Amino acid sequence: MTLKKTSNVLLAFALCMAFTSPATAQKNKVAKTNGSQIIEPNGNPITLKGTNLGNWLVPEGYMFKTGKVAAPRQIDQLLHEMIGPDSLTVFWHKYLDNYITQEDIKYLKRTGCNHIRLPFHYKMFTDETYMGTQNAGFKYFDRVIEWCRQENLYVLLDMHCAPGGQTGDNIDDSYGYPWLFFSKSSQDLMSEVWMKIAKKYKGDPIIIGYDVVNEPFAHYFVKEIPDYNHRLFTLYQRMVKDIRSVDKDHTIFLNGSVWAGDFDVFESIIDDNIVYEFHKYWFDVEQAAIQKYVDFRDKHNVPIYIGETGENTDEWVMDFRLLLDQNNINWCFWPYKKMDNTKGIMNFTMPEDYAVIVRYSQSDRSSYEKIRENMPDRATAQKALNQFLENCLYKNCFQNKGYIEGLGLTVE
Repeated sequence: MTLKKTSNVLLAFALCMAFTSPATAQKNKVAKTNGSQIIEPNGNPITLKGTNLGNWLVPEGYMFKTGKVAAPRQIDQLLHEMIGPDSLTVFWHKYLDNYITQEDIKYLKRTGCNHIRLPFHYKMFTDETYMGTQNAGFKYFDRVIEWCRQENLYVLLDMHCAPGGQTGDNIDDSYGYPWLFFSKSSQDLMSEVWMKIAKKYKGDPIIIGYDVVNEPFAHYFVKEIPDYNHRLFTLYQRMVKDIRSVDKDHTIFLNGSVWAGDFDVFESIIDDNIVYEFHKYWFDVEQAAIQKYVDFRDKHNVPIYIGETGENTDEWVMDFRLLLDQNNINWCFWPYKKMDNTKGIMNFTMPEDYAVIVRYSQSDRSSYEKIRENMPDRATAQKALNQFLENCLYKNCFQNKGYIEGLGLTVE
């Protein structure tokens, strides 16, 4: 081939590459945003539809039926009092193995979910003992991520409990105040944990993104902390910067303030690969309920996502899910699995002797004398917890068919 012909071939090849189709040009290693859409690594747009793996890595009192004993550390203390340290460690290890298994993930894929949101506690990435473990975060992350990889089910990593506490209520395992926003050491630790996570999963296509912090600021503190939105926005600026220092590609999810409902926190668009997340419970299903989020999306040309909703009747769930679909909003309902409760995808039976645990959780435990006075029979409490571990296994769970149909998913 002559030099002239060779040059012509190279020129034609260069022109061909320059005019590659938009779909091909958008291909990435991981999912990213493009305008108001989320684009999969293959270049196709996706609308997220899924559920939260609530109560697994972040136990909650209302799902354990322990009422005012609501936060993870409170539940841990309650169980510690009843069964002692060694049995408690055994319980938590089995709980972590049983509550979410590969069969649960396979099932969620069969229903039609395309992603799961995975709430976690920052302590899982520290030397602090949490659920009977230390530094066990990657052990359980890697396990569920690999199961999801086999099912082609995306994973959103959600820091549900941040250092210091971002909400100031039981859901963040805090001490009743959002100390995160007043504590440099807490913010430093939060950044350290996120950078550790982002560095490990950099380039992993099954990770849909990093949900920086769940439901920052409860409404109780709005009047007391007038600059709450600016404090949160400043934190977001830092977290985005620090995550981007180790992972420039994965999508970052940012919650609104005040239980994730207030988008006024977003003073500016600080990154071109962010999904803006809101949560919303217990309201009349109508367009007005979501219009401000739709307006935000349209004004800024960014994706929006409802990371938590549900906890309602089957009819309400269907009505709201249809409204979300009509507005092309990415969604994730809360939660996947609960004990003796139909307001979720999956249900399991409360153990016969579990009432002794419920009664003790509601009793006066304000002094050692009261603890001794109200302590249930330890053998009975242990039996109930052992049965809980068996009942929560996928094979012993059963579907809430009306709820699943409300989500437009497949009932088996």
